[in-house]
Amino acid sequence: MSKWSQILQRPTQKLEAIEATVSAIFSEIESRGDVAVAKYTQLFDGVSPDTILVSDDELDNASRQISEDLKRAIKLAYDNINRFHIAQKTAPVAVETQPGVHCWQEKRPIEKVGLYIPGGSAPLFSTILMLAIPASIAGCSEIILCTPPAKDGTINPAMLYTAQLCGVRKIYKVGGIQAIGAMTFGTTEIPKVYKIFGPGNQYVTVAKQLATKHGVAIDMPAGPSELLVFADETANPAFVASDLLSQAEHGADSQVILVTTSRKTIDDVTAEIEIQLSELPREEIARKAMANSKLIFVSDNETALRLINEYGPEHFIVVAKDEQYFVENILNAGSVFIGNYTPESAGDYASGTNHTLPTNGYAKQYSGVNLDSFNKSITFQKISAPGLELIGGAVEQMAEAEGLQAHKNAVSIRLRQISKAKKNQ
Repeated sequence: MSKWSQILQRPTQKLEAIEATVSAIFSEIESRGDVAVAKYTQLFDGVSPDTILVSDDELDNASRQISEDLKRAIKLAYDNINRFHIAQKTAPVAVETQPGVHCWQEKRPIEKVGLYIPGGSAPLFSTILMLAIPASIAGCSEIILCTPPAKDGTINPAMLYTAQLCGVRKIYKVGGIQAIGAMTFGTTEIPKVYKIFGPGNQYVTVAKQLATKHGVAIDMPAGPSELLVFADETANPAFVASDLLSQAEHGADSQVILVTTSRKTIDDVTAEIEIQLSELPREEIARKAMANSKLIFVSDNETALRLINEYGPEHFIVVAKDEQYFVENILNAGSVFIGNYTPESAGDYASGTNHTLPTNGYAKQYSGVNLDSFNKSITFQKISAPGLELIGGAVEQMAEAEGLQAHKNAVSIRLRQISKAKKNQ
């Protein structure tokens, strides 16, 4: 166990190596607004769009540019994600803690939210579904979307079609640090939001964390993708290899890990990885990610589980004879996939669960995006005169013990009024 931290080290840069760059760009956006946003869009993305707001014509044309098969696939995913997130609605919680002391909690939507959708080498229109659907269900009144443009200044039509399907029409051709900065401070073009959602590379992750210092909330620290698979001898090696590679192709800084109690599984999966790698269009990216990855043999399930909980994977696949042991005892994971026929990519796209998940070990403290991510819980209380008589004495005693006389007086003045009213009856 003493070597686990070294074995499980992630291929991420130290924050200090990135934070200075992000801070400088944020300062410039805060002072120069859209001029700074345009400067860094040109610098990082190599493009200067005529306008950064996607036009109605671009939105309307998007539907004609993608196939009917893809539209049906997106609609199926939309329906499943919508169904799963609607099921997360909860009724208000109401309790009479003492006779005449009524307390309740209700949820209210966050008014203004910003969705960051990575573009780059892979336009992640599926992430629009994962963020815009729960935002809409929650009732957020302003939903804006930022995504980096292609070299010709356009946005992938599947992204625009998906955004329209989800009811999002404020879409900006801005990515990276400059997008997070614009949503943090607000510019003439891009509104300031109250909370920013969405994954991204390490620069985006640091930018989101820096946004919290300027009064903007974030969903979670979500950086490069990662996957841990536990597979024993009951696992299909080809399936396991395909799952590992499905995450490896996200980016060179992704990490995938296989943990197993079977040495034969390591050999078989290694062979399958080589077979499948050579057939991937993104082979070079996947190979770089595999260099950051580990195949780990452990002696028993108990050791495996302790190691997995220590790592806290974003995605956790378990294919084991005793799968229930892992399902019941996993503590730290963003999302769990169970059995030979539950590929992680199903959750990425269409099963219904959300794929915006905590990475870099943050699954120990954070949940993945869900309906509550777009809500705030507000508590309410209403106390009758008899109710205040029941708890007032305790409030007075506690306030006095803390040396907060005005707190005590706020109760005492009411109790005297109640007593006076009773005498006059």
